[in-house]
Amino acid sequence: MAQIYRESALVLGRERLADGIFSLRLQTERIAAECAPGQFVSVYCADSSRLLPRPISVCEADPEKGILRLVFRVAGKGTKEFSGLEKGDKLTLTGPLGNGFPLEKLAGRKVLLAGGGIGIPPMLQLAKALSGGENQASELTAVAGFRDCLFLTEDFSPYCRVLIATEDGSAGTKGTVLDAMRENDSSPEVICACGPAPMLRALKQYAAEKGIECWLSLEEKMACGVGACLSCVCRSAEVDEHSRVKNKRVCTEGPVFAAEEVEL
Repeated sequence: MAQIYRESALVLGRERLADGIFSLRLQTERIAAECAPGQFVSVYCADSSRLLPRPISVCEADPEKGILRLVFRVAGKGTKEFSGLEKGDKLTLTGPLGNGFPLEKLAGRKVLLAGGGIGIPPMLQLAKALSGGENQASELTAVAGFRDCLFLTEDFSPYCRVLIATEDGSAGTKGTVLDAMRENDSSPEVICACGPAPMLRALKQYAAEKGIECWLSLEEKMACGVGACLSCVCRSAEVDEHSRVKNKRVCTEGPVFAAEEVEL
């Protein structure tokens, strides 16, 4: 397990990617060097009245330059604060947190990455990791599902084939990521996905029917982010050693699980 750090990160830049979607590039001393695809960080507000940090998935991490990229949707006062940060501001982070995708189990295989909405950003670091080096996939496809406005699709294109699905049909396949997969006759050996529960539920069922290995990154509201408060538990197939019931803590046992481990 990677070392967890708390540090003050320097904001290198902020960019608005779409309506309510923002990208922050941060200079960190240690967190960027330790991040694995699928992990997240807890981000603290400057306003002391907001005690709990906001969990945000890592979109990109450059260990050599110590640069971390976070892409998030404005969903409340905390993320609204982050969206107004400027170059030169400071931001307190704890991380990296959680368990990421099992790269060694994906190497040399046909892998499909499925992201829906704000579940798309963490798939970018995974695409980079599987596009070369010792964990290179034999074939790599990313399917991104949007309600309407697109973001990050061009960032994926250097690393893999990119398919797009939109609910309104304004780009790519009209419908869901599963519709795009079927329309393009995708036949992966492994599916890695992050997105809303209905999307993950559909992909889990599809993978089970087709006999495809499937890994899911769950999105849950969190409080402590380190497994102490049990606010982010999900239903699991087996009894958890920590809670002694059929629950797993998304912040520590996850956010990435084998599909058969969790009930959606």
